[in-house]
Amino acid sequence: MKVILLKDDKKLGKKGDVINASDGYARNFLFPKNIAKEATESNLHILNNQKENERKQKLAELEAAQKLAADLKGKEIKIEGKAGDNGKLFGAITSKEVAKKIKELYKIDIDKKKIVMDTIKVAGGYEIEVKLYPEVSTKMKVIIVPQA
Repeated sequence: MKVILLKDDKKLGKKGDVINASDGYARNFLFPKNIAKEATESNLHILNNQKENERKQKLAELEAAQKLAADLKGKEIKIEGKAGDNGKLFGAITSKEVAKKIKELYKIDIDKKKIVMDTIKVAGGYEIEVKLYPEVSTKMKVIIVPQA
């Protein structure tokens, strides 16, 4: 009997997969526990529509991320930090402060976890990477200006 999985299962497969299961196993175990449903024509049609909608949504998210990456590419962010002699900062510039500055300057809300950079402790120019979507990222420049 062909069944459609409603949940991920280690032994059977992922949600939405169509698998072959014995009649008894399907009726006595999979159906009562809502792990699967029978693969009728209408259920398969519904499944195909859901997969198509998910594919369209992911494509739209990918296009939006690529557009955002193109907008941010090569932009500069200037951050002032209190520094002593030699340009060494008294604190450190973290991804949280960079994300806050991006929101302030470009009105784009980016999670600090998506900014790839080391903690900055010395004034100067630095390259950072902003990951916007899996396999979509862009480079930006951060300039740390020392304050007296």
